[in-house]
Amino acid sequence: MGTTIRQAASEEAAALAELASVTFALACPPGSAPEDIAAFIATHLTAESFARYLGDPSRAVFVAEEHGPAAAATPGGSARRGARLAGYSMLVDAPPSDADVAAAVGGGAAVELSKCYARPHVHGTGLTAGLMAASLAWAATRGAEQVWLGVNGENARARKFYEKHGFRVAGSKRFQLGNRVEHDHVMVRPVQS
Repeated sequence: MGTTIRQAASEEAAALAELASVTFALACPPGSAPEDIAAFIATHLTAESFARYLGDPSRAVFVAEEHGPAAAATPGGSARRGARLAGYSMLVDAPPSDADVAAAVGGGAAVELSKCYARPHVHGTGLTAGLMAASLAWAATRGAEQVWLGVNGENARARKFYEKHGFRVAGSKRFQLGNRVEHDHVMVRPVQS
């Protein structure tokens, strides 16, 4: 089965929402209430939300698409025949609105890596490295000097992945998940390293 990394198409909002519904919980800390996870997905990761994201010129969404008969026969089929979305990343080219993030990022032009998720069966295959490369290349085209992200302090696997790709902890921020306030690391890396 082959994979392709490409920018998402506007007609893929529903497939992206399905993918996000599978992958968002993987980034949540242990003990997160299932109803809080479901509420976040219902508010921020719906097909309607992705349609807005895909139409926003300050955002880019990249997908990793699996090809082949097995991919086509499973949930999450993309707009392309015989394919399924296996992972995605989303970038936002806008100044940080959170004061803690702005302090951690500093003064240079920065793009946020808002999301970088993959289905569990492709973890460790290099697929997300392709998403990261496409994401960093897009940030460079926007004139960004650095890319930043927030990752839960308890998500050791994600932190290790981001560190492998040159991100370093530069500060912290809060993330509201239901009634819980989570504490995320703000990680930053230069676009060119």
